[in-house]
Amino acid sequence: VLDLELVLDEAEGYAFLRSRPQPEEGEGPRLPRLVARRPLSFPVSLLLALLRKKLAEFDAGGGDTRLVLARDEVVELLRVFLHEGSNEARLIDQIDFYLGKVVDLGFVRRLKVQSGQTATFEVRRILKSFVDAQWLAEFDQRLAAYRSLLAGEGGEAGKGTNSMTSTKRAQSKAAPDE
Repeated sequence: VLDLELVLDEAEGYAFLRSRPQPEEGEGPRLPRLVARRPLSFPVSLLLALLRKKLAEFDAGGGDTRLVLARDEVVELLRVFLHEGSNEARLIDQIDFYLGKVVDLGFVRRLKVQSGQTATFEVRRILKSFVDAQWLAEFDQRLAAYRSLLAGEGGEAGKGTNSMTSTKRAQSKAAPDE
């Protein structure tokens, strides 16, 4: 009736509601969405992919069922991929903002800490259903497109710099002769 389906994973211990696929035009009436879709920013998507990878590594190691990461560990995961400027505190604040977005989405839970301790986060198992193989493949395609875009801009920028440098050299060599 509500056009929602229940996804239940008893082994992992979670359940959620998902909108059923919309019918193609001409097949039937299109109903309004009850669950809103929101695009994720690049850093949030990247953080989800990195946390999913960390969860897979943790599961492969066996042992405990809860993956708990300190804030510093999450910062180190993302630091490699984000543009590092001269302001370290600003970078950490940005990562905290992205981590807050992931907490709001429900994929990570803040754990209570006593004063003076580092903030810790539990990666929830529901992340496995959101970041599946198809999602990671689409994310890899977007990263490849992003890399090629950056390589295209970098290549032209490099050409312009080389021609400017050679022009300046030619001008400096010509100046003493005048």
